[in-house]
Amino acid sequence: MTVYMVERDLKGIAMEDLAGAQQAAIAKAAEMRGGGTDIRYIRSTFAPGDGRCMCLFEAGSEADVKRLNDDAGLPYTQVVEALDLTP
Repeated sequence: MTVYMVERDLKGIAMEDLAGAQQAAIAKAAEMRGGGTDIRYIRSTFAPGDGRCMCLFEAGSEADVKRLNDDAGLPYTQVVEALDLTP
């Protein structure tokens, strides 16, 4: 599977809302896997100073990642293929 990075502009978001968005992404990924779509939420990184948030997903296609975020009601500015360089 391929790793995709979802870029978000969440300037001004409250921490509890950020946690809720993360939980929504995790739950939607589990729901989609249950329906046969191979997708997994990996992690997010949030920069509170400027509101940038980068979320990583492992999926079969960019379209699946976009569908997850759209269905979960999570805003994003773009979805791009990424390399996860975690050691």
